Amino acid sequence: MIESILDKMTLEEQVSLLSGADFWTTVPVERLDVPKIKVTDGPNGARGAGSLVGGVKATCFPVAIALGATWNPDLVERMGVAIAHQAKSKGAAVLLAPTVNIHRSGLNGRNFECYSEDPMLTAELAVAYIKGVQSQGIAATIKHFAGNESEIERQTMSSDIDERTLREIYFPPFEQAVRRAGVMAVMSSYNRLNGTYTSEHEWLLTKVLRQEWGFDGIVMSDWFGSHSTAETINAGLDLEMPGPARDRGEKLVAAVREGKVEAATVRAAARRILLLLERVGAFEKKPDLAEQAIDLPEDRALIRRIGAEGAVLLKNDGILPLAKTSLDRIAVIGPNAASARVMGGGSAQIAAHYTVSPLEGIRAALSNANSVSHAVGCRHNRLIEVAKGKITVEYFKGRGCQGTPLHVETVDKGELFWFELPSAELDPTDFSARMTMQFVPEESGDHVFGMTNAGLARLFVDGRLMVDGHDGWTRGENYFGTANDEQRGTVALDAGKAHAVTVEYDPPVATGEGINLTAIRFGVEKPLGEADIADAVETALNADVALLFVGRDGEWDTEGLDLPDMRLPGKQEELIERVTAVNANTVVVLQTGGPVEMPWLGKVRAVLQIWYPGQELGNAVADVLFGDVEPGGRLPQTFPKALADNSAMTGDRAVYPGKDGHVRYAEGVFVGYRHHDTRAVEPLFPFGFGLGYTRFGWSEPQLSASEMGPEGVTVNLDLTNIGDRAGSELVQLYVRSPKSNVERPEKELRAFAKLSLQPGETGTAELKILPRDLAYFDVEAGAFRIEPGDYQLIVAANAADIRFVIDLPSPRAYLLPPSQ
Repeated sequence: MIESILDKMTLEEQVSLLSGADFWTTVPVERLDVPKIKVTDGPNGARGAGSLVGGVKATCFPVAIALGATWNPDLVERMGVAIAHQAKSKGAAVLLAPTVNIHRSGLNGRNFECYSEDPMLTAELAVAYIKGVQSQGIAATIKHFAGNESEIERQTMSSDIDERTLREIYFPPFEQAVRRAGVMAVMSSYNRLNGTYTSEHEWLLTKVLRQEWGFDGIVMSDWFGSHSTAETINAGLDLEMPGPARDRGEKLVAAVREGKVEAATVRAAARRILLLLERVGAFEKKPDLAEQAIDLPEDRALIRRIGAEGAVLLKNDGILPLAKTSLDRIAVIGPNAASARVMGGGSAQIAAHYTVSPLEGIRAALSNANSVSHAVGCRHNRLIEVAKGKITVEYFKGRGCQGTPLHVETVDKGELFWFELPSAELDPTDFSARMTMQFVPEESGDHVFGMTNAGLARLFVDGRLMVDGHDGWTRGENYFGTANDEQRGTVALDAGKAHAVTVEYDPPVATGEGINLTAIRFGVEKPLGEADIADAVETALNADVALLFVGRDGEWDTEGLDLPDMRLPGKQEELIERVTAVNANTVVVLQTGGPVEMPWLGKVRAVLQIWYPGQELGNAVADVLFGDVEPGGRLPQTFPKALADNSAMTGDRAVYPGKDGHVRYAEGVFVGYRHHDTRAVEPLFPFGFGLGYTRFGWSEPQLSASEMGPEGVTVNLDLTNIGDRAGSELVQLYVRSPKSNVERPEKELRAFAKLSLQPGETGTAELKILPRDLAYFDVEAGAFRIEPGDYQLIVAANAADIRFVIDLPSPRAYLLPPSQ
């Protein structure tokens, strides 16, 4: 059928398939009954065509690093199935997920959106996620291919990575997704790879991806991430997103007629687009692009389970789980206590059906006999708290908010991100919007107004210009580098008095400097100070236990910018110090998208890392704190003692964050625990670490063969739950190489098994490794090389807790081509 359609198509029609129609849909060819399909973000939910800050409600699942902490591919596959159903509810046929870039450092803003620092763990979870999604007829899109491990200047930066490092660290998740999961789509990254944009990288997209790995799906650009016409399609980029066409369309037709692009190349790309439509069933049933908000009880239960299974207990001085019957007074303190930080920021954001804060979850889990008190203590927000309430938005033709509004709507918060304007009569480049609201302070005193805008804007309070985001506007970090840095103004206000807040907005003026988006965020807050920390201390002083909910949120852990450091932002460290000074029973519950430094670790009795676990956050954390379920997570990323202990933090700007448009991956394959092990840098918490609520006995492991053969070898060992609670244990199998011609890591993860057992129950962990698991990539030979010698199989509970070492000879040397 596909060849018949292609035969009937004109060149112009084939070309039309190779760009989007708009932000979220492909181009149909109605003459030949070729339908359009919709794509949707993202890894922890299906947003649909709504903006990043609105749209139809959607189910908010745990973020990828929380999935990484579960070490449970079966659970991840179940989540993939559930998200596929959510994608269908948004009329989408393609899900723009999973994200599988590697945790190269602790500062990457999208660390939360990726699974792990280890390529094997990342690959296993990505394969499971993709299988789950695609089992329901939805195409998964693995991203970002390749070398997108930082948000700094990501649209132009060249990630300079040697081939061995690419093959061993950064390629495996993509390779396994192609070979084992049959992923239907790949998204190229924004960055350049060794000097060439990935969307124009023929070696990457054609030689490696298609010829070596056998990929037969589509390659799409990241949004606005294509930069040329002939170069991209000749390299193997099939679909330019979003639409309408910028570098394709008439330009591509002309390139064919001028001989810069072969007509057969266009036909091949169009064939792959049609094959995608066939695979998602678009020809059998015309896609329904309507969007629905579907909130299923089974999804709620799954999110709650993943939240607990991904929670990592980093320290426990005998205080957890908490006994509900012996606690009369519980203090719930911190900036993340009453606020539900359920996801990271950027394109992964969705409008969740609902959220449960930790305070709400704890109160729901306890009886009336328990007294729960709350204090915020301090804030950690990077931006001024967004305005909330009834906000009227008036839209005008032309700039300057002149004349009669063409359209009026009401929103409930002061953040708007316009993928589409509310009226077709409005020109996205020549409109204006006025937002008005009444703000009534609860307390008298200074209030800070803040605004960041992709475009030009001014904020007035009672007619007085308070924040100028118009004159002198320059690009900053917000909204993916398309908005200015937040501008602020301070004014004294009286409690109970209504104040008129007006914001006037014009869209960006085209300058040719990068992409332009239309977005604005404004807000107001009364600064917190000493009195608020003192209130938290007083609350803790009178409690049997102090639960401190600290960390970050989606303003820090977000697409578009990296973190400035690994410390808790704001006054959170002071808050911990002062609370622990008055309450010896302090439990810290961390919410971050990656590691943090913990100078306060010795002063608290327990630390529980819960990441951003989705809309059931409060219920999941209460389940763990009170022992209804165990904390089942193990770290998918090493937690260094200090930022300087990270392999990318050498002090050389060329290595991180980049210099003169290049970032050099000088650490090579020594990422994460590979660095800590090999360079003898002791971490704060090692890769794979996590405590539970029970204990396990391990039997002597048994090896299926005395030496490595073509079919591989299997390690079996029995685990017995010797405690009095149900729980899970993770067995990790690493390979240590013999003396080599190249420098190799001290050990590398090659298999793992997670068993959940009842008290007294015994189960068998089975871990298989294959010949390639012994190999390194020989650049000169262009193949994976297995050297002869005595390898060691290391059976461990985590990267620093080795239980058994087994010798495994490999009697001969041989090469494995990358196509195998």
